[in-house]
Amino acid sequence: MALAVASAFLYGCGGNGSRSAANGDTAARSGEASSQRLFVPALAPAMMSPEQQAAYLNEHYWDKFDFADTLFIREADTLQMITALAVYTQRYVPDSLAVESMSRLFGKASSSKPMLEYFMMLAETVLHDPNSPMRNDELYIPVLETALASGLFDKYERMPYEYDLNMARQNRVGRKANDFRYTLASGEAGRMYDIAADYLLVFISNPGCPMCRDVREQIEASPMLNELIERGTLKVLVIYPDEDMTAWREHLKEYPPSWINAYDYGCAITKERLYDLRAIPSLYLLDSQKRVMAKDCVDVAYIEHLISSAETA
Repeated sequence: MALAVASAFLYGCGGNGSRSAANGDTAARSGEASSQRLFVPALAPAMMSPEQQAAYLNEHYWDKFDFADTLFIREADTLQMITALAVYTQRYVPDSLAVESMSRLFGKASSSKPMLEYFMMLAETVLHDPNSPMRNDELYIPVLETALASGLFDKYERMPYEYDLNMARQNRVGRKANDFRYTLASGEAGRMYDIAADYLLVFISNPGCPMCRDVREQIEASPMLNELIERGTLKVLVIYPDEDMTAWREHLKEYPPSWINAYDYGCAITKERLYDLRAIPSLYLLDSQKRVMAKDCVDVAYIEHLISSAETA
């Protein structure tokens, strides 16, 4: 499954950089495939159970990779390496071992600056790119922490990683979300923390955004979510984080009147770096205490699953 997801990401869902690599280099790859070097992951002993194999590969997946061989990264099939990292993080790194596993891997990658830079590129593509279906701050945080602790980057090279680390640490699952002020079309203002509900779905959206429309339609089409909205158990706060108020007002009627449709007056969310706005639309599911249940996602079915699980717990 992870291989299929990684393949779909690489060839269909990537940003401009990854899409260019996948499409623009196709002809070159067909002629140069024989000269490219491939990474071969370790294999778990066949007599192990699936659970034991997963645990074994969590520790040994990269055993055959020579982290001292900087020539390899100049000759490697980078798409294959991206897929390898995607498979590792999806199959063999459970949440409980995220910090240990990623710190161990990137500690090894810190054998030299070229090797660390290469693995940081792989991690950014898999775990941090807004278009990656495997984007995961909980895995990316130990990557950034290990890289910054390596001593291999000067103060200017550290700056983008420090910024990314600060943003990744915002609104983590299980912790309280950052509060913010919102303003309605009437001019009335409120605070997100003052919205009383068992569940609050914060929907960061832009007017006229096709994917925002798709997410909105998925929420509207959900019998479960609409029943919760009607009961007042779930409230939806749609927040527009930018400054084009004309465009925002033109699209106001597209959202159900039962939703709280607001904008960020003064763009405080952006200026104060309260939420990562690189990818819009974005959904945050919060519980009654404003603890984050889902962070920066667009998967409405996952939102349904989390609420259903919480209701039956």
